[in-house]
Amino acid sequence: MGQISVARRPAGSLVLKLSDALRDAILGGEFQPGDKLPSEAKLTEHYGVSRTVVREAIATLRIESLVEARQGAGVFVRDMRAPSDPLRRVERAKVTSALEILEIRTPIEIEAAGLAASRRSPAQEEDILERHGAVVACTKQGAPIREADFALHLAIAQATNNPHFAEFLIANGQTAIPKSEIVTRSRAEAERSYHGQLNAEHERIVLAISRGDADEARAAMRAHLKGSQERHRELLHRGHIGAAASSAGQRG
Repeated sequence: MGQISVARRPAGSLVLKLSDALRDAILGGEFQPGDKLPSEAKLTEHYGVSRTVVREAIATLRIESLVEARQGAGVFVRDMRAPSDPLRRVERAKVTSALEILEIRTPIEIEAAGLAASRRSPAQEEDILERHGAVVACTKQGAPIREADFALHLAIAQATNNPHFAEFLIANGQTAIPKSEIVTRSRAEAERSYHGQLNAEHERIVLAISRGDADEARAAMRAHLKGSQERHRELLHRGHIGAAASSAGQRG
């Protein structure tokens, strides 16, 4: 099992990274069906994270049906050798979980955008613009955008100057932000279009906040997050999740 760098990372980011690391270990064969995962204490020590992070990461894997908890015995890897495609089942579970979180985040982030437009300081406004620029840079470079995307939403939450908005986002981490290769089925043309759409949606939000237009900021965030919900639902309905994930894995 590899180490996770914890420097200056919010708890939500650590949960995502730990669940990704454990998922990769399971799907990569490091843990076989029926194997018991290391104890909570050992995972905490090995990865240098809190027990809360470990518990939330394990909960994510349970939602994805990768592991199961046996009372008094520990957490065990489930047998994924079923007739249905296990990778597809895992990705569907991840998208379903992300959609559920996104539905909760939507009204909260809509209000956060409006408050940010009214309350942001010059430094916070600059931070939001820089975070937006980082997302655009990732799309141009073909780099993963999840972390940069989340950082932009977090900067907006922080600009409300109400700490509970940021705390809520950190608690849920990046789980409601899908990997672009899954959304686009790893097709270059579709990925460019998807990234262009995201950048345009983000730009509308950021400019409204910069202008201090609270109503427009709320409307722009509503359009963005409702669009994200629709994209999640489309993933579940069109039946190509497993193929996209497999292709993304080959791309590294």
